[in-house]
Formats: sequence, structure tokens, C-alpha cells
Amino acid sequence: MIRGSIVALVTPMHQETQGVDWSALKHLVDWHIEQGTNSIVAVGTTGESATLSVAEHAQVIRVIVEQAAGRLPIIAGTGANSTREAIVLTQAAADSGADACLLVTPYYNKPTQEGLYLHHKAIAEAVAIDQILYNVPGRTACDMQPETVLRLSEIDNIVGVKEATGDLERAKTLIDQCREGFAIYSGDDATARELILLGGDGDISVTANVAPKLMSQMCAAALAGDAALAAELDRKLEALHRDLFVEANPIPVKWAVAELGLQENVLRLPMTPLSAEHRERVRAAMRNAEII
Repeated sequence: MIRGSIVALVTPMHQETQGVDWSALKHLVDWHIEQGTNSIVAVGTTGESATLSVAEHAQVIRVIVEQAAGRLPIIAGTGANSTREAIVLTQAAADSGADACLLVTPYYNKPTQEGLYLHHKAIAEAVAIDQILYNVPGRTACDMQPETVLRLSEIDNIVGVKEATGDLERAKTLIDQCREGFAIYSGDDATARELILLGGDGDISVTANVAPKLMSQMCAAALAGDAALAAELDRKLEALHRDLFVEANPIPVKWAVAELGLQENVLRLPMTPLSAEHRERVRAAMRNAEII
């Protein structure tokens, strides 16, 4: 089982060409390994999956897997609002050597709970790789109910869920009722510590892009049941958890990673760089975490 601090990695891009900055991407992989990140999610929401072509999407996964070279597990974001497209992306990730895939609920088209079940079941049956469900209704307008997660958890290669609602009662229900070995991850940095202390397995994190060592230490403390140490570490991260969402993700976090000198501050339209009025607020959160 993949546990701990799992970074939802940004995808660096060049200012002039708007293409993927492959050199910066490889450096980020090495940096996260050095900093103690436990796993990487390639091409999730934070990795700007919505603005990458299918070919770019597959290539980013392949480059990250190759650069990691088995030093930590790689989870590939392969969700789509078309079941056929999700199968194509998931197969590409499996072919690239990813350890697991993260599949967001189909966005925009608002499937029923039965539609969600059949969608994920079809992908799991089509591609043998381990698969993690991803529920983030604030972005998808689609909420996978706990009952649907429980049904899907009985499928052998559906191995976990990223629950990004921030609803700890819902998370506890899943922790208590899903089969043994089914991983429950937070997708909400602000409540991740509490979810892990309830029995969850880790955090698929935006904050880890800029404070990877501290996030890894915090998750490790929570997994060990050391609530006091986890809370002490999380206090340093609290402002980042909040202010990295002062505008839509990944706008603030890409600016923050650029402030660390790890990439250019470039997003593809329709995403735009962080507004000047918010920059000092994010910078202050970075100082609070003692990373600048």
C-alpha cells in the first residue's frame, strides 16, 4: 500500500513555447525524492491535466516514471469524463510502468451513482493496474457517495479512494466500512492530519509541492499516531493549506514553486498567473512554513 505524503505534482512549462519543461520536471522528481516525499501523482488537477493533450499527458507520466526509476511509487492521473478515454489513458499509464492510477469522477456530465459504478468497473476490468478513486465534487459537480465507494472497493484492483470533500465523518465511514487493505487518502490538505489520525493512509497533497519535507514529517507523525507532533508540524503548514487556494488550484502553487526557483511561473490558458494582490499572502505562508 502507498502511504504518507503523496505530492500532486505540478507540470512545469516554458514561458516562450508553453510546452512542458522536461528538464524542470525531472529535477522536481529528484527534489521530491531528496525531500522525503513518499509518492508522486503525475498529471492530476495540480498537474494541469485539463490543458495537456493526450499525447503530452502520456509523455509526462512516462518521463516521471523513468526519472523516478523505482525510487518511489508513481500514481498516474488518468481520469476522464469519457469511459473510453479513461481506459486509453489508464492503459498508457500501465504501459509506462506506473504503479497505480488515480481516476477522478467524470466531470461536467453528472452521471448517476450507477453510472459511476459502471464507469469505474469498466476501467478496472479493462486495465489490470491498481486504481484509486478520486472524489472532488467541488471541481467535478459529481459526488461519489460512500455507498458507491463501498461497492467499488470490492473490485480487486480498485485499491483506494482520494476523498477531497474535507468531510471527516464521510472519511471515517469509509475507513470503518471498506474492506481491509483499501486505502483512504485525504485530498484536502487542511483536514489531512485529522483524517490520517482517524485511520487514513495519507494525503494526496498540493502543499507538498512547496513544503515536501514538512508534509512528509507531518504525515509520518500522524500515521504513527503521534497526534501532538503531527499538530505541531501542521501548524507551520496551516497558512499554506489555506492560501494555496486563494485562487483556483494550481494558480497559487505554481507561483510558489516558481518562487523556490524550481520552475517558471507558467500556466496554459484559461489558467492565468497568480494575481499580484495575492502574492505577498502566499509568500507569508511560505515564510510561516520556514521554506523561504
